Parts: sequence; C-alpha cells; structure tokens
Amino acid sequence: MSIQTIFQAGNSQVVTIPKSMLFKTGQKVTLEKIDADTIVIKKTSAPAKKSTTEFKKWVKEVLEEDAEILEELALR
Repeated sequence: MSIQTIFQAGNSQVVTIPKSMLFKTGQKVTLEKIDADTIVIKKTSAPAKKSTTEFKKWVKEVLEEDAEILEELALR
C-alpha cells in the first residue's frame, strides 16, 4: 500500500502511481469507481493489437485478390 496526494493539473485531479506499482509507461488502464471510497485501476487487455494484426492481414488479402481491379481503377 502507498499513500499518495491528489493534486490539480489543469482541469483534472491527478494522483501519481509509484514506479514499483507502474504497469508500463503509456499503458492504457481502466478506472472503475466501486463506491465513494474505492477506485480500481486495471490494465486494459490487448485485443486492440490483435485487431490491428487481423485488419492488416485482411487488407493484404483484399489487395492481393483484387489487384487487377484496383490497378485498372488507378489508371482511370
């Protein structure tokens, strides 16, 4: 457990996460307010990266399958 102080930064209230508890700089997290005294911070799962990989695979397939049509359209 760590006691931190909430401070003002612009229009937001901010609390720092000690390095020993930090997931990873830049990591997306979800915040959930359980009750008036409890906020839970969790790492987001990583399906976005998987979706990006699937999307790239799909684009590659479409470009390969429709190469002739796309080339003809590009020449018009």
